[in-house]
Amino acid sequence: MAVKVLIPTPLQKFTGEQATIECSGASVNELFDALENNCPGIKSRLCDEEGKPRRFLNFYVNSEDIRFLEGTETPLKDGDEVSIVPAVAGG
Repeated sequence: MAVKVLIPTPLQKFTGEQATIECSGASVNELFDALENNCPGIKSRLCDEEGKPRRFLNFYVNSEDIRFLEGTETPLKDGDEVSIVPAVAGG
C-alpha cells in the first residue's frame, strides 16, 4: 500500500532533499514508523518522546486535519496523500 507523503522543506534533509516520498502504513502511526525506517532521524522531528505529533506540526490526510479525524490512529489506504505542514505564527 503506497501513501504519498509531502515533506516540508526543513525536513527534506532527512529525505535526501525530496519533497515527496512514498511510504506504507495502515495508519498515521504506522506511517511514522515507515518514515523512520526510510528516513532515519525524521520521526523525532515529527513526534515527541511519547510518540505524539509535535504541537508545531499539522498533519493532513487528503486535506483533512488528523485532529478532526482519528488522530494518529487515522486509517490510511492506497493512494492517500499525507501532508506535513509546519504551523505558522504571526502577529
